[in-house]
Amino acid sequence: MVKIAPSMLAADWGALRAEALKAAAGTADYLHLDMMDGHFVPNLTYGPGVAGSLRDVGVPLDIHLMVERPEDLLDGCAAAAPAFITVHVEACRHLHRVLQRIADLGCIPGVALNPATPVGAVSEVLAMVGLVVVMGVNPGFGGQRFIPATVERVVAMRTASSGLARPPLIEVDGGVTEANANALAQAGADILVAGTAVFGAGDVAAAIAGLRRVAGAGSS
Repeated sequence: MVKIAPSMLAADWGALRAEALKAAAGTADYLHLDMMDGHFVPNLTYGPGVAGSLRDVGVPLDIHLMVERPEDLLDGCAAAAPAFITVHVEACRHLHRVLQRIADLGCIPGVALNPATPVGAVSEVLAMVGLVVVMGVNPGFGGQRFIPATVERVVAMRTASSGLARPPLIEVDGGVTEANANALAQAGADILVAGTAVFGAGDVAAAIAGLRRVAGAGSS
């Protein structure tokens, strides 16, 4: 069953906790938190303190660091007890060291790839991560149009990791809607991050249920 991770980037930041509780009541599998520094991406969002304020809403946190120096935020993020902490391969000079630090902090390490980054860029660390995030848009802003080639990139990532004893989960972040959820699931995605498609809907619970239903249609 494909899991749904509503992105708090698209939520009402003036009522962030209330929005998180709506997602929890709507049976979200994870809450996806995009932390942006205004340098790695042209946007500035929130930091580890916000993640800490949401740790008790009843849904595991999925922290995605879109920052130039993710190693500086790891301890603060780990204090929020997230399920995943994901860093970008493009941002880490010493990727192996950063991923090992995440694991040492008791979180599942994840690695993310921008749309123009070859899937093979993470081949040397696939065995040590529990999550690979394939970006469906260029990171930085919500509500962007989905890049169709993402589907083929998910297939390539699934193929690249299939021979591992413990293949990582594959998550797609950016541009996910009911129009592409099934194609992504069939390609091998395990988790779909959806922001506008969830929080832009009138009924958060119905939006989550709709994505889950469409993603699972026709699956064996």
